[in-house]
Amino acid sequence: MQQETMFELADRLKALRDQKDALEAELKQVNMDIDNADWLLANNMAETETQNFTRAGIMFCLTTKIRASALAGQKESLYGVLRAQGYGALVYETVNANSLSAFVKEQIEANGDTLPEWLSGLISVFEKTTVGVRKASQ
Repeated sequence: MQQETMFELADRLKALRDQKDALEAELKQVNMDIDNADWLLANNMAETETQNFTRAGIMFCLTTKIRASALAGQKESLYGVLRAQGYGALVYETVNANSLSAFVKEQIEANGDTLPEWLSGLISVFEKTTVGVRKASQ
């Protein structure tokens, strides 16, 4: 088994990242196409008063779903009202993983390269070595 050279591995990594970018762009387009086809079919079914139909062994059903989200700048107010009305179980606190990682890195650096005791037992910390890829300046 011949070991790949550093340059061959670099070329392979770049090609795979390019392939990933192309697939993500294609997926984004496919999702937009799905949304458009869904909208057109739902409108057609509503106009023809067709609740459901079967085609090629697949049943298509017209459904209506209610979606809700907090108004811009009102998320904390909404959370407060939900808690006050007894619906606090709907509210979940989250911490962004990248923000938490950056915060922990800062805390470790400020604490002599060790995790502060108050975080011990609450989080897992590990290092992952990767290769950054970016366009070289000309």
